[in-house]
Amino acid sequence: MTSVLYRSDAARGRAWAEYFAHHAPDVDFHVWPDHGDLADVAYLVAWQAPPELLAALPNLKVLFSSGAGVDHVDFAAIPPHIPVVRMVEPGIINGMVEYVTMAVLALHRDLFDYQARQARGAWEPIEVRAASARCVGVMGMGVLGQAVLARLAPFGFRLRGWNRSERASEGVEVFAGPEGLAPFLAGADILVCLLPLTDATRGILGAEVFAALPRGAAIINVGRGGHLDQAALLAALESGQLSRAVLDVTDPEPLPADHPFWRHPRILLTPHVASMTQPETAAPVMLENLRRHQRGEPLLGLIDRDRGY
Repeated sequence: MTSVLYRSDAARGRAWAEYFAHHAPDVDFHVWPDHGDLADVAYLVAWQAPPELLAALPNLKVLFSSGAGVDHVDFAAIPPHIPVVRMVEPGIINGMVEYVTMAVLALHRDLFDYQARQARGAWEPIEVRAASARCVGVMGMGVLGQAVLARLAPFGFRLRGWNRSERASEGVEVFAGPEGLAPFLAGADILVCLLPLTDATRGILGAEVFAALPRGAAIINVGRGGHLDQAALLAALESGQLSRAVLDVTDPEPLPADHPFWRHPRILLTPHVASMTQPETAAPVMLENLRRHQRGEPLLGLIDRDRGY
């Protein structure tokens, strides 16, 4: 019997176990710390996979990340022959689209400014700009980036995307590679970071990128905390180069209690909740991938170790 070990959020793990019990009775599904015989585990589903756990799984065939990112994975601890697969499922996509749309519209319609004026008891209208007068730029045009752009399109925003390599998208002005970054930034009134965290993208949201944006631009970081140069953000907000920042991710998580982000009037913090794996949609995706592996078919969401995503 095929054995699967789930080592992530226990409550969600129980929902996964129920799904597998009903739809895949031939799979022996365990939720950590109930792991059964580790020598039987062929598939590991985990957010973090400690090296000592990996070393205890001599017959592991595939490591499935329980989330869309894999920057938490220590590839050096995983034998090269073991595929690593990231989770791309409807629940993650829908959650990210909802969050980014919420943040973009709140910035576009000056919701945060009105919140501050309400606190002062000030009835002060702000001139409404048409969505067509505002440009939203998305860094990272993978599955999540494409879904965000598609959802924003009906509002009438001018849309542009930046990606490591050229990737066409209907109704989106696309820029690619290092040479395309500055032109992309020059027209982005609201910048959304959906990049994977790699050595090349760590700290990318820094002084150089902020300076290339139109004065008064806003940023939304739903990638990883490691993308952001925190000191550069504070300086850009202080100078007025940036007007606001919506941050769902930080480094570290959570931030220390005395960190200036907590009480900054132009920063909105949320605790890494933009998008979460949903058991009812994630378990079927993982099971389909397991079956594909058993049939010798290509895995969906397979990570390229050289690129890191």
